[in-house]
Amino acid sequence: MSLSNKTSPLADRMRPETLQDFLGQEEIVGSGKLLTRAIASDNLPSMIFWGPPGSGKTTLAHIIARETKADFLQFSAVTSGLKDLKEVIKKARTNAVEERKTILFIDEIHRWNKAQQDALLPHVENGTLTLIGATTENPSFEVRGALLSRCRVFVLKQLGPEQIAEIIKRAVADKVKGLGELNIKIDDNAVALLAQMSNGDARVALNVLEYAALTIKGESKREITSEIVKQAFQKSYLFYDKDGEEHYNIISALHKSLRGSDADAALYWLARMLEAGEDPLYVARRLVRFAAEDVGLANSRALEQVVAAYQACHFIGLPECNVILAQTVVYLAKCKKSNELYVAYGQAALDVRELGNLPVPLHIRNAPTKLMKDLNYGMGYKYSPDYDYKEKQEYFPDKLKGRKYFK
Repeated sequence: MSLSNKTSPLADRMRPETLQDFLGQEEIVGSGKLLTRAIASDNLPSMIFWGPPGSGKTTLAHIIARETKADFLQFSAVTSGLKDLKEVIKKARTNAVEERKTILFIDEIHRWNKAQQDALLPHVENGTLTLIGATTENPSFEVRGALLSRCRVFVLKQLGPEQIAEIIKRAVADKVKGLGELNIKIDDNAVALLAQMSNGDARVALNVLEYAALTIKGESKREITSEIVKQAFQKSYLFYDKDGEEHYNIISALHKSLRGSDADAALYWLARMLEAGEDPLYVARRLVRFAAEDVGLANSRALEQVVAAYQACHFIGLPECNVILAQTVVYLAKCKKSNELYVAYGQAALDVRELGNLPVPLHIRNAPTKLMKDLNYGMGYKYSPDYDYKEKQEYFPDKLKGRKYFK
């Protein structure tokens, strides 16, 4: 392996080089499928790979590059433009004279504007080159209709936890391209956790795995545990710090006094902040949050009150706005309280973090384009007014059917 390969990220080093090693997307590259036959016969149509990050779009393009006899050219739509396209067309025409096909792979093709896509269109149309575009965005919206009509769209699905787990195990064991020379151990629980937290993105899984491996590289016991996986996923957030820890202690005291319906204590902590020179808009923003988190549906007018207070503070500023915030604080303290919305959202967010991006059921997807209709988007949807809003219809993903967040 070359030095460049050794120093490249693990996710790049571990790219499968053949369809046999490629995991997932059996509906596209399984035995006997259209794309599999097209690659084997070296007779590819222009196509768009549409799928979430880390699902294998670029990897499939690289596999095609290895297995085709065509001249395979590629660039990113982020950094390349019309000048680069002109060079590709010039090369493609030279190849055509020599009876050699040209394949152009454009990563993130949705980032190309109308003029750039229009410049590409005639060369795809007349066969000067074969286009392979990769996008995470719906091509119905992001790719010009004329260009899209000349391409076959392949929809790649999010990789499942089992497939991500297998990719992780391969990387740990591979002594040539992976981490095998480090003799790292990772138990099944840690693999499962990493696979789940990666949210179907193989690149994320391998990046986190590599980071975790580097953190234990110098240790005698080279084992990646579930705790190390969690640490590798951690994100650090920088926050605005006006007066150090005491600043956050006092805003916490204000919030908790309001929650406990103690208007007098809430006024005291408000005065502590304002008299110290705190930005009144900062306080008003915290009160907006409190109105939704701790009052919520018990008094839906509370949110209106604090938004009005924020606007009033913005209009007149200190010192005149102190009484506006005082009024708002006392009002919130005396409100009935309910954290039902806060708890319900927390449970919904937990499902999102633990289960990842579950697919939207086909019958409630939007289908404004022919491509989406052909993929059965919106099929079987029951329009609520037609059923007097009493229709029996599932709105959750399959894994969450029947879930209740409000008790």
